[in-house]
Amino acid sequence: MAGHIFQDSKTPASVEKITNTSKRLSPLLALLDLVKPYRARFWLATVALLVSSGLGLVYPQAARKAVDQALADHSMTQLNRIAAVLILLAFIQGIFIWVRHYLMSWLGERVVADLRVRVFDRLLGLPPSWFHARHTGEIMSRLSSDVTVIDGLVGTELSMALRHGLTLIGGIVMLLVENAKLTLIMLSIVPPLVLVLVWFGRRVRVLSRALQDRHAVTATRVEEVVSSMQTVQSFVREAREASTYRGNVDAGFEQSVHLIRWRASLFSIVTLAVSIAMAVILWVGGREVVAGKISGGNLLSFLLYTVMVAAAVGALASLGGALQRAAGATERIFEILHTTSDICDPPDPQPLPAGGGAVRFDHVEFSYANRADQSVLHGISLDVAPGQSVALVGQSGAGKTTLTALLQRFHDVTGGSISFEGVDIRKLALSDLRRHIVIVSQEPVLFSGSIMDNIAFARPDASPAEVESAARDAHAHEFIQGFSNGYQTQVGERGVQLSGGQRQRIAIARAILADPRVLILDEATSNLDAESEALVQKALQRLMVGRTTLIVAHRLSTVRDADKIVVLEQGRIVESGRHDDLIALHGTYQRLIEHQVVRGVISA
Repeated sequence: MAGHIFQDSKTPASVEKITNTSKRLSPLLALLDLVKPYRARFWLATVALLVSSGLGLVYPQAARKAVDQALADHSMTQLNRIAAVLILLAFIQGIFIWVRHYLMSWLGERVVADLRVRVFDRLLGLPPSWFHARHTGEIMSRLSSDVTVIDGLVGTELSMALRHGLTLIGGIVMLLVENAKLTLIMLSIVPPLVLVLVWFGRRVRVLSRALQDRHAVTATRVEEVVSSMQTVQSFVREAREASTYRGNVDAGFEQSVHLIRWRASLFSIVTLAVSIAMAVILWVGGREVVAGKISGGNLLSFLLYTVMVAAAVGALASLGGALQRAAGATERIFEILHTTSDICDPPDPQPLPAGGGAVRFDHVEFSYANRADQSVLHGISLDVAPGQSVALVGQSGAGKTTLTALLQRFHDVTGGSISFEGVDIRKLALSDLRRHIVIVSQEPVLFSGSIMDNIAFARPDASPAEVESAARDAHAHEFIQGFSNGYQTQVGERGVQLSGGQRQRIAIARAILADPRVLILDEATSNLDAESEALVQKALQRLMVGRTTLIVAHRLSTVRDADKIVVLEQGRIVESGRHDDLIALHGTYQRLIEHQVVRGVISA
């Protein structure tokens, strides 16, 4: 399975604590790696940030000079000069703020775009078993809402955090220059305030992650209901699903309110602490002015710097929640990026030899990773010659579809081996292996788009003439031409605008265009009516010509003409041969046929 995590139960608590801390920091550090290709823009944005923040620290000094010199001397010339300088600095600061905002926003959008691509690329490389263990809505939530949170982090929160951090540091330095005594009074609130921020931040982080998980659960349920709306309505479960959704939304609302309470408490505490500090500074500073120890301008500039520092502390406290929320979203995104798959190309893949589709199962054993103690296949050995058709029959759960999934290497065998054209499939590149194997399943998968797009999915470079030729061979051209838009007809999501037989023939046309060496038919006609099945059977017969074919089926009509029929029972081959030979054995195959006939008589 993908993403194995090994943990020593004897790991010391201190080491585990360090590891957990590293895990929390690593996603945010990984985000910095995404910024590296654009480091020039980042550093330019940083310079603009430094300049604009530095210019902001000039204003209290200008206020001090205006009070102590221009106003005290009643000098309009000095006052005009100070005002003119401040206006000029405001224009310069505005330019640098624009540059900083533009560049940081550009970086945010660029990093998020890169992140979306990387996550989707990673998803495409994960095996089906990974998706079977997760809901589609959860994955979509990570690609949408979580990535949006990261967009806010890189494009806005990070820039604001840096700006307020620089203002905080610069303001404290200027405060020390102005009056060390008053600065020490103000700084007396910082250590306990930092402890409060850290404690609240940890709690907000946990609550934010829980809220994001709740949103993922809600999105998952919505995706399931929307994709199964006909089933929901046929069982008249609209009210129940509406109630379930309302319950999930209300639960998310309660979690949001809980998070809001914590963030509001944090902001309130910070504001209270800063306000008390301001009152104390005003009282102590006023006494210093009355005593003649400092000027009114000094007190004014000190108060302005204090306001700047207080505003920075308050903003950082508010941003703390956003940063914690972004950290939670980043963790969820990088869980996908850090997931590794055991199903991957070998370090030095062998080239696939030329051939007609020879397949060999050699003492194959298999069990799923989450049920390692329950074997699904036991010592399966089977030779399939090039061009041969082999039918796999047996009751549900016998291991038929599992064998075909192993051949495509969606899982790896736990024992024995599978070879294709004489080469162990684990020594082949996945693209070489899967390019020459095509499956037509019971429920063919079509993508929203045109019929042309769906057939050409097998070969995007195919010409319209080649697509039409494949459709003719699949007995699909006639019904396609019956549509007003012909091959440009939109099939709808999952092909809902087409009938089952039409979808199946589109899938067969796609398989014909792919021109595989090995064809897998997995219950390809089991859900069709008699008329559609006859048309699909004709298309399949055309598709099977000259190709190795593995047929997974129950219907007698789809297996009796196979070159070989392999009967599976509880993961073992119990019988093998042609139809007439197996009937003569009076064994498992005959019982399967008899049960099918009885079901047909009863249903008739």
